[in-house]
Order: sequence, then structure tokens, then C-alpha cells
Amino acid sequence: MGLNTLDFAVIVVYLVAVTLFGLRFRRKRQTLKGYFLADNTIPWWAISLSIMAAETSTLTIISVPGLAYEKDFRFLQLVLGYIVGRIIVSLLFIPQYFRGELVTAYQFIERRFGEGLRSLTAGLFLVTRAAAEGVRVFAVAIVVKIALGSFLSGMSDYERDVAAIAIVTLLTLAYTFEGGMAAVIWTDVVQLTIYVTGGLVAVFVILHAVPGGWETVRTVAGHAGKFRMFDTAWNLSSTYTLWSGIIGGAFLTTASHGTDQLIVQRLLSARSERQAQVALLASGVAVLFQFSLFLFIGALLFVFYRLVAPTVPFTRTDTIFPTFIASRMAHGISGLLISAILAAAMSNLSAALNSLSSTTIVDFYARIAPLAPEERRVRLSRIVTIVWGMLLFGLAILARPGGKVLEMGLSIASVAYGSLLGVFLLGIITRRASECGAMVGMLCGFALNLYLWRFTSVPFTWYVVFGSIATFAIGYGASWLMPRAPLTQQGMGTT
Repeated sequence: MGLNTLDFAVIVVYLVAVTLFGLRFRRKRQTLKGYFLADNTIPWWAISLSIMAAETSTLTIISVPGLAYEKDFRFLQLVLGYIVGRIIVSLLFIPQYFRGELVTAYQFIERRFGEGLRSLTAGLFLVTRAAAEGVRVFAVAIVVKIALGSFLSGMSDYERDVAAIAIVTLLTLAYTFEGGMAAVIWTDVVQLTIYVTGGLVAVFVILHAVPGGWETVRTVAGHAGKFRMFDTAWNLSSTYTLWSGIIGGAFLTTASHGTDQLIVQRLLSARSERQAQVALLASGVAVLFQFSLFLFIGALLFVFYRLVAPTVPFTRTDTIFPTFIASRMAHGISGLLISAILAAAMSNLSAALNSLSSTTIVDFYARIAPLAPEERRVRLSRIVTIVWGMLLFGLAILARPGGKVLEMGLSIASVAYGSLLGVFLLGIITRRASECGAMVGMLCGFALNLYLWRFTSVPFTWYVVFGSIATFAIGYGASWLMPRAPLTQQGMGTT
């Protein structure tokens, strides 16, 4: 059937409306804390929804249904680990971050160890976050190519990809540039509402399209094993098992939500330590619901294409849900659902731009020019946001030849998370660890994860586990052999 003018109009109206909404949060005069932390005025529920939006992105909407279509519900084992990781971050990390006026997670590293390690951790975040985000931004092109193919018929595949990525990047840059973190969080809330609503609409539409509805889905998908959730086998080569999910998911989330500025910046925007903890824990329940929703959509699509359209070929599972939206849904609803996917892309991109900008300015520029006036820092923050937007656009184009976008993005992020988490744990739960020892441990942990990623069949779900353990153990051992830096904070631990 394909999208028509009505669908295209819905998409355009959405893109314009959400951009104008984000621009409402611009201010003539802002401080650095106001620009990057919204002056700690954001309520816990908005932060919780923003965390949910920031960590899922377009990859969730197009890749997670593909996982259930191709396999089953075992991905949810990883999400259970996500909840465990949030509990750890709430108990160990958040209290440390609310001791003092912090804007980035890496200021804590300087307070505990020194400037050298702060630069190393912040630099590693910038490199790996940019690489992982490039993959996420490219996911937009997959959707637009399928949805708006008839409107872009005169272009080659490459030109369509460039156009799609450019449009979303420019519109997201507009409100992120002007409004800072306040604009990012509140547009996240709106965009999350749109794409979760779109997912629920998709469930009802697909159920209606399958002959026999839910009873047919339950029978066909059940016999095919699509609702299988648990795999208790001890197998390091299998990506989704109960053990890699609980253990690997807990380590991955402890790293991503405790050391990654993308999420930490939202927690630091809360009104209090208690509200940050509540926001993080509540987001875990919401994320479990969201992943369950999109996995269920994948199972529904499996039944639909097996019974109704068995001859439709798919070269990659990432295209299955967008293809259904563009070819099988009623006009208007198709436009709404494509808008929902673009909403996820924009919410994640805005989060990445703001976190990359804050780390660049606070962890590098502010130390080079400590006497720079506040107005200049805010102005430079906006310029840096544009620069990062251009870099992510370029990285998204380079990500075109990659495989499954969800697993590729998680793999890139997980390579760095192991060493970052190991360093933060050295700082939080030990007193003996020195800056030199922690650096040695961090470099060894990062090298180990690079080796696992490029030269072994070990799945990404184990990278953070092995990398953080190696970083912690080697860093702690090396600290016995190297001079210990004086502690600048009391009461961290007794190990």
C-alpha cells in the first residue's frame, strides 16, 4: 500500500511541532548549570521517562521486534539485569554524585583520583558514545528509506540515507542548541508518549489483521516457541541466557547508568538525591514494559507474515516492523507510527548531543580556561553541540555497512563500559586504589574488551562483566606497587 500524502503530512506536522515545543525552553541568559542540569528543577517522573527515552532509541522500535520475529523473548533476561543494575546505581553511585556541585560523572573521578584519570575516563566516554550514537542515528535511515521511498524515488539509497539523517539531526539540533537539558528532558517526555502509544496502536492493528486474532497468535507463536523467555544454559557463546542477562545486564546497566554522562546528567538534574533514586528505579519498571511491548509486536509480526503474507522477503530483521507500518497500516496511522519511530530517534540524539557537549565543556574546556566567564561557557556549549551534531551525522553515514543496529550499538558501548565501571568501583568502594594503579587497570580492561569484541565469539552481554572485573582487579593490584595519591574525599570505603 505504501505511505501517501496524509501520512507524509502527519510526519511533517510532528517534526515541526516537536521542534517548536523544544524551542519553548530557550532562555536569553543561562548559567552552565542551568544549560546542562536545568537548574535542578525537573521532577522525578519526568526524569524517569527521559531516562527511558534516552536509553532505548530507534533501535528499540525497529530491532527489538526483529529479535522476537527471528528468535523469541529471551532478550527480556537482559532487561531483568537492567533492573538489578539500577538498584546498584541507586545505592552506590547516586549518593556519591550528590556530594558536591557536580555537572558530569567524571568530576567525581578527579575528586577521588586526580585530573589525569578524569581526562582519560571523559575522553573514553566521548569516543565510544559518539561511535555508538552514530549507529543509532543511522537507524533513522532504515525507517525513512522504507517509509518515504515513494517521496524520495529520484534518489539513490545513499542519497536517501544522507537526507533522512540530515533532517532528523538538524531538527534535533535546533531545540537542543537553544534549550539545553530542560528542552531535552521535556521533549523526551512528549516523544516517549508518542512512540509507546504508537506501539500500543500497532498491537491492536496487527491483532486485527491476523485471522482469528489472539487465539491464532497464541497457537502459532506458542508452537514456534516465540514466547520462550528463559534459557538457563551456561554458554558463553550464547548472547541471551538467564546468566548473561542477570549478571551481564546488571553490569551493563551499572556502567551505563552509573558512569555514562548520557544518563548521569539526567540524574544530576533531579531536585534531590532521593528524587534521582526514585526516578532511576521507576524507569526500570517502565523499560521492562516497553521491551515486552516491542517483543510482543515482533511475535505478532511473525504470525502475520507466516499466515497472511508468507512470500514477503526480508534481508534484515531491522526492516520488518517499518515495512509492516508502511505497507499494511491505514493511512494516517502509518504516519503516526513513523513519527513515533522518529520521536525515539530524536529523543536519543538530543540526549547524546547534550551529554557530549557537557563533557567537552566541563571536563576539558573549563579546566583549560578556568577563568572564562559563564556567558562565554554557555555560548561555547551551544557551538560544541553543533560540532558534535556534525560529527554524529558523519559517523551515522559510516555506520551504513554494519549488521543488526541494536546489537552493534550495544557492542560498541559495552567495550568501554567495562573499564569505566571498574574505575568508578575502585573509587567508590576502595580507599587504597591510586590514580596510576587505576589507569593501568582501566587500560588493561579496555584492551581485554577490544580483544573479546574483535577476536572472539563472546557476546556483548559479557563484555562489561569481564572488563570491569579485570579493571578492578588489576587496578587494585597495581595500586599496591605504585605510589598512592592522597584521598580528597572521606568515607568512601575501607577496602
